Amino acid sequence: MTEDRTSQIENATILFVTGRLAETGLRETVAGLSRRLGFRYEVTVPGIQVAALLHVNLLLKRLHVPNGVDRVVLPGWCQGDLMKLEQHFGISFERGPKDHRDLPEHFGLDRKKEIRLDCYSIDIIAEINHATRLPVADVVAEAKAMTAAGADLIDVGCVPGESCPFVGEIVQALRGENLRVSIDSFDRHEVEHAVAAGAELVLSCNHSNIDWVTDFGVEVVAIPDTPSDTESLDRIIEQLSRNNVSFRIDPIIEPIGMGFTASLRRYMDARKKYPDLPMMMGVGNVTELTEVDSAGVNMLLAAVCEELGIESILTTQVINWCRTSVAELDAARRLIAHSVSNAVIPKHIDSSLVMLRDAKPKSESADSLNALATALTDPNFRIFATPSELHLMNNTGHWHGDGVFEIFGSALKANPDVDAGHTFYLGYELARAEIARFLGKQYIQDESLNWGVIGDLPGSSSVRHEGRADEGEVNREP
Repeated sequence: MTEDRTSQIENATILFVTGRLAETGLRETVAGLSRRLGFRYEVTVPGIQVAALLHVNLLLKRLHVPNGVDRVVLPGWCQGDLMKLEQHFGISFERGPKDHRDLPEHFGLDRKKEIRLDCYSIDIIAEINHATRLPVADVVAEAKAMTAAGADLIDVGCVPGESCPFVGEIVQALRGENLRVSIDSFDRHEVEHAVAAGAELVLSCNHSNIDWVTDFGVEVVAIPDTPSDTESLDRIIEQLSRNNVSFRIDPIIEPIGMGFTASLRRYMDARKKYPDLPMMMGVGNVTELTEVDSAGVNMLLAAVCEELGIESILTTQVINWCRTSVAELDAARRLIAHSVSNAVIPKHIDSSLVMLRDAKPKSESADSLNALATALTDPNFRIFATPSELHLMNNTGHWHGDGVFEIFGSALKANPDVDAGHTFYLGYELARAEIARFLGKQYIQDESLNWGVIGDLPGSSSVRHEGRADEGEVNREP
């Protein structure tokens, strides 16, 4: 809904349609909206418990629209052609959100401006660590997964001290999948065969290999002989420039506790000294060597790269807390490019990197949940999670608190006829609700939790018990 349409609702009378079980919660939400936007409202329940079961054909038979109503808002789950209702009643009908708590956004309040995050300036080089020890098919599979996650170039990571006789075969297989490839090796044999097979970038070049690595006619990454030896990097840059070798520079970031802050300063100094040279940052020394979830670290390092004009990031995702680093950097580079180019803070723009918690979880009020529990007339269980406690309810009772086993046990004692399959379903859903409550995530019965760039993981989605298809609908209806 546009701002112009939002402004037109002032002094209008809006009829909200819902099911009986969601009426209390809907009235709470609409009352607040009415005060903020200045419209009058009515709420009607067309003789049905669960709003998710509404259909246009049923509304044609049961819905009564009072005189003076200017428009009607239906639950987002309502099926059928709304034109039939508009022709029958002679007023405007629209589908609202599936969750009544999203009505403010539907009416243009508290809504994030839609922003396209399809522009970025940083390339992601994704290294397959010890690729030469893996079967070629496994390297290709990993490379394709990294590319799907956002990698622009695949780095074949070799093993120091070993000389792989089939590195060319690995590169050739990757090029056969139309993937861009770099080679990470100081072994002349490996580099020569990789370049011959199509590698376009060599990591890395310093005084130990500059006599031969520049003979292959491809771009190299210039690094200092040791991280703190900036003068050696200056000499490498001078020699590469004199010989017209294509290169980018990497002053080398060091791990926390080993000179991390000083190494950041060297990137700043290098950019000041060489404002026009391409640069790269290998972030694995920080992400892989710091025992912390990598998303926030990747975000900050990508921000440093964006602000310093560092055009490429080399990342690995070997250790478990870095397992989604490529996807994290892909989300980060898009968000940061928007933030820097528009001079705005990276907040309330995109939540892809809020993975363990949700940006704005919503929950029903205690009054709404109590009213719902009182109104239930069927044995189907509804599960809710609020910041303070879990709720499980059906027509035999309302069990709530912060002890999931006590809630589960009391509910089963009051419902002795629940079969084994549905018992499993309840245990699974209550576990998901408890995880969501503990982390501060939005829980909606039978729907996947939002894991950001990770996506829908196995086990995060519904295992709704067969024969109970109507369960959970009241948890997400407007």
